[in-house]
Amino acid sequence: MGFGSKDEWCGSIVKYSMFLSNFIIFIGGIVLVVISVYTLYDKSFIKELLGTNLFTGAVYILIVAGILLSLLSFLGCAGAVKEVKCMLLAYFIILFIIFIVMLVGGILCYVFRQRVQTTMQQEMLRTIRFYGDDRAITRAWDDLQEGLHCCGVTGYDDWRQHRIGGIIPSSCCQEINGKKQPCNLSFQASLQIYNTGCLNVTTAFMKDHATTVGTVGIAVSLFLLFGLAFSCALFMMIV
Repeated sequence: MGFGSKDEWCGSIVKYSMFLSNFIIFIGGIVLVVISVYTLYDKSFIKELLGTNLFTGAVYILIVAGILLSLLSFLGCAGAVKEVKCMLLAYFIILFIIFIVMLVGGILCYVFRQRVQTTMQQEMLRTIRFYGDDRAITRAWDDLQEGLHCCGVTGYDDWRQHRIGGIIPSSCCQEINGKKQPCNLSFQASLQIYNTGCLNVTTAFMKDHATTVGTVGIAVSLFLLFGLAFSCALFMMIV
């Protein structure tokens, strides 16, 4: 296998361009995996209150795609070095599939971004009734309120309106000098409660994460076009 004599110079340029594009694709895959994993586990307790698996599913798709992409870049380089057409063809087909998957994953993150507030509000109002009875929900609410310094859905009154007994969780109480302040004893104690509702804080947090992951996923998928173009050109040049 090799290039025709008249294509020798052009073939070398395409080959080295493919090396460069595969190096960029490899780095892009690693970056995508790191950011996606960080997003998945940063404030992971929020996932219990999302009300949808759309974001989590999209992130898992991008993690798998990023890992496959990093491994596939070696196949592309090997195909270019050995000038084996079947390897280049396999590289092109797999890369095209990953391109579609990553593009869909990135778009799903943006779709989630538009829906997150509505779905999360519904899920928060539903789960607040099970606080204290369901261990996972109780822990999610406590971690959310303590981690983001918020209380209830739109405010601490949500606990009084939607929870049986109307008792405000201690996780709503502010912490001063490492000590939790009492906030269920009197009206004046409400001054020691986190006044911000969790819905807006959490929505902003999740929107930022969805934007970051979606942007990286779409950006890396666009870089794959270079790998597709160079592998196709090299395939056509090998005689």
